[in-house]
Amino acid sequence: MKPRIAAAGCGAAFGFLITWGQFADPDRIRQMLLLEDAYLYEMMASAVLVAFLGLRLLRRRHARALIGGAPVALERNPVEPRHLGGALLFGVGWAVTDSCPAPIASQLAQGVLWSLFTIAGVLLGIQAFLGFRRRAF
Repeated sequence: MKPRIAAAGCGAAFGFLITWGQFADPDRIRQMLLLEDAYLYEMMASAVLVAFLGLRLLRRRHARALIGGAPVALERNPVEPRHLGGALLFGVGWAVTDSCPAPIASQLAQGVLWSLFTIAGVLLGIQAFLGFRRRAF
């Protein structure tokens, strides 16, 4: 039960931070995608930098995950065609909806009703992926 409570707390904190950082604002996202405003790019770059430095520090100290106790590690996997297809689909979805999965959840929590349509599209996409995957195996 403790991992679920920790996960819920981390999820709530993440939702608060992406909302506070304006990642859930469709106008801000549209300005970013049209290259009119660099704010969200700067925020993402700073998050990547902090994560990179934090991960290196944790690995150097042989830290373990707070939930599960596994050693902190970084996996490096080669780029596969499925990654490129997924990135393309994600980008198209982002451009059409002015949102991605985390902001959609944040918008839903804020009571933005049109986010229901976007989240329905995400769920349909997941179902389609799982259906294709079952057929492939």
